[in-house]
Amino acid sequence: MYEKVKEYNYDPLIKNDEFLIIAGPCAVEDEDNLLKTARFLISRGIKYMRGGAFKPRTSPYTFQGLHVEGLEILKKVKEKTGIKVVVEIMDISQIPYYVENIDIIQVGARNMQNFSLLKALGKTNKPILLKRGFGSTIDEWLFATEYILNEGNPNIILCERGIRTFEPMTRNTLDISSVPIINGITKIPVMIDPSHSSGRSDLILPLSNAAAAVGASGIMVEIHDDPNFALSDKDETIDFNTFDELLDSVKTIVNAMKKKTI
Repeated sequence: MYEKVKEYNYDPLIKNDEFLIIAGPCAVEDEDNLLKTARFLISRGIKYMRGGAFKPRTSPYTFQGLHVEGLEILKKVKEKTGIKVVVEIMDISQIPYYVENIDIIQVGARNMQNFSLLKALGKTNKPILLKRGFGSTIDEWLFATEYILNEGNPNIILCERGIRTFEPMTRNTLDISSVPIINGITKIPVMIDPSHSSGRSDLILPLSNAAAAVGASGIMVEIHDDPNFALSDKDETIDFNTFDELLDSVKTIVNAMKKKTI
């Protein structure tokens, strides 16, 4: 079994009384847009911004990200604003750059069982956000976590992003039950990604509320100042006004859960 996951005794990256919110565009588009998003998030007290430079897409004909240019834009925006950045890594060769410039390295669903990458990341001390594969069981997800822990890196956050089922009404099916299951196994924090799990902007707020109510350690949400013009995943992206509604709603539930009133 996944012994290190069960015996995890390190100080978690997300404390018990915290609810971490990571937000930002699906993909880095240009410096002005990203700078606007970063300043908006900072004004709302959000410390971490997500942004994809390399976008692994099912179709080779959809927007694949700005690649190295995207990483440089993220670096510039981070230097100008002080916001911390969360970026998906694609390959072992990228690790030196990410270790130096990225605050949380995201391992996406398609790389959850890229064991060579997991082992290499385990040799760093950088925080790793490990997303669940869309066809992976909870057991497989936790064993993937074990690959990182075995190499000595305890700085891990898990992220449930939905799994593939027969249901066509959503992009994936959010396995909300994975949160209390994992919380019952390990102290490693587990977040929820309501954007990729649903693929629908109208479901982001209720799924974020569900994440707060079920005991998740946080959420990762895709936002854009005008989702209609987003270059990637516009259907699952919310605008700044909706994000403000989400913050108020989630904060109410988190505070209520702390007081055990619901």
